[in-house]
Amino acid sequence: MPRKYGKKASQKVEKVMRERKRGTLRSGRSGKKVTSRKQAIAIGLSEARRAGEKVPKRRRRRKSSTGRRKATSRRRRSSSSRRKRSTKRRA
Repeated sequence: MPRKYGKKASQKVEKVMRERKRGTLRSGRSGKKVTSRKQAIAIGLSEARRAGEKVPKRRRRRKSSTGRRKATSRRRRSSSSRRKRSTKRRA
């Protein structure tokens, strides 16, 4: 069976894991310290991807259509009721 990740990619992940253990690994956007093992691996793989190493594409999470539908209908209901109340208070 062929390797899933290239050697360089696994080296990047190892480097990031060491940084996490030392407490020097920080997330990109907020700059917060990364303590999660899974998050550290994800950071290592994304760095490897940017460097052009052999790493499979990111897996996208699928949201269930029923959950999405429920959330949007809840949002609509709450926003419409808020609007009605605010107009009554002004008058």
